[in-house]
Amino acid sequence: MVSPEGLVAAAAVLAGLGLLAWCLWAGRLEVPGDGGEEDEEEGIPFITEDGSGRCRLLCKPSALAQHLVRSLGQSAGLRGGRWLWPRWPRLRMLQQLLQPPEPEPVVARELLQLPDMGLVALDWLVGPRGAGSGRGGPGSVLLLIPNAAGKVTAGLLQLGLRALERGFIPVIFNRRGHNGCPLTTPRLQPFGDPGDLREAVTYLRCRHPAALLLAVSEGSGSGLLLAYLGESGSSSRLAAAACISPVFRGRDWFEAGMPWFYEWPLLLHLKRGLSRYVGSLAEAVEVDGLLGSRSLRELEEALFCRTKSRPSSWEAYWERNEPLRDADEVAVPVLCLCSADDPVRGPPARSLPLELFRSSPYFFLLLTLRGGHCGFPRRGPRCWGHEAVLEYLRAMAEFLRAEERRKGLPRPRRWGVPAAEPPVFTWQRSYTR
Repeated sequence: MVSPEGLVAAAAVLAGLGLLAWCLWAGRLEVPGDGGEEDEEEGIPFITEDGSGRCRLLCKPSALAQHLVRSLGQSAGLRGGRWLWPRWPRLRMLQQLLQPPEPEPVVARELLQLPDMGLVALDWLVGPRGAGSGRGGPGSVLLLIPNAAGKVTAGLLQLGLRALERGFIPVIFNRRGHNGCPLTTPRLQPFGDPGDLREAVTYLRCRHPAALLLAVSEGSGSGLLLAYLGESGSSSRLAAAACISPVFRGRDWFEAGMPWFYEWPLLLHLKRGLSRYVGSLAEAVEVDGLLGSRSLRELEEALFCRTKSRPSSWEAYWERNEPLRDADEVAVPVLCLCSADDPVRGPPARSLPLELFRSSPYFFLLLTLRGGHCGFPRRGPRCWGHEAVLEYLRAMAEFLRAEERRKGLPRPRRWGVPAAEPPVFTWQRSYTR
């Protein structure tokens, strides 16, 4: 007699095979680079991968942009290697959702208490399981922000491990109630509310005063990072940031809907986490409507618009939470790595704020014809997207330190030695002209 566990496993295998067949069929009908000729021709071409991975950098000309173009163009890690499944981004997404992290990393969790007694979790990556402690040294702290559902994907963990190999200090930011972080208040973090992230960055600045603070977000998690950078302006305490396959327009993204094989796993992941806190959430929201949500939009409305104490309209919610609402105030360089065939974000012509990259000296768009959503695969052990992001962060740190040496700015002292924080993170206007 077949056990219930066996039936569940068999059903999962059949569902996976069916989804694989559908992805293969759907992939035949796709036309990668469907953003129009403007997306293919505008910008600075500087990387070619067997003719299938051509990249263009769209940005406003400046000294900083020149340094970035030179660094990316000379990087050996971004050249060579054939792209995997170039015409099937949905198949790549399926592989990402099912692939476990290899090797499984070792993390050290730290809970940070917020002013309202809420908690967020910081997971410090210290190395692959069984490998002991990670590489030491006064490296830059790299804050990794998962997608809006709090799903820590294998890709994000691989990026963290790759960063650890290069001497960074990677740490994952987990929102209230996400990824096993205890929910001690009947309140979760809205899509573009950077309050909790600000507290985490302030803590990291105090714990590592001698290090550069950098941040990388994945997918819909970029909405939180972009909102933080805009609201904080020159006081963000970050030296640079990067967004992998970012969602720029939150409301449009929720209303347009996503491929079901991407939306449903995230929806179930969120519901499973929220079901642990039904008792405390019942004080603030209608739990039946919350757990009965059939889309990410319905779940978002149930959590933040249909509250018992302060109900809000969908329109008013997005006036406060759109990622780019304060984009003009961003004052540190931000690289946005996007693919024209991203099935989650949508066609570039409608989903990319191209004018922002043309006009702002702080925003850089690295656009590839193919790469899917948070994928950018190629043959070999390394992910092309991860290499591009890490090379960008290295280039920004190099540029910043060169300017410090040129101007004779003091470096901050190590932990335990009293010192006023120097203006290391104030980007001069001359850099962006």
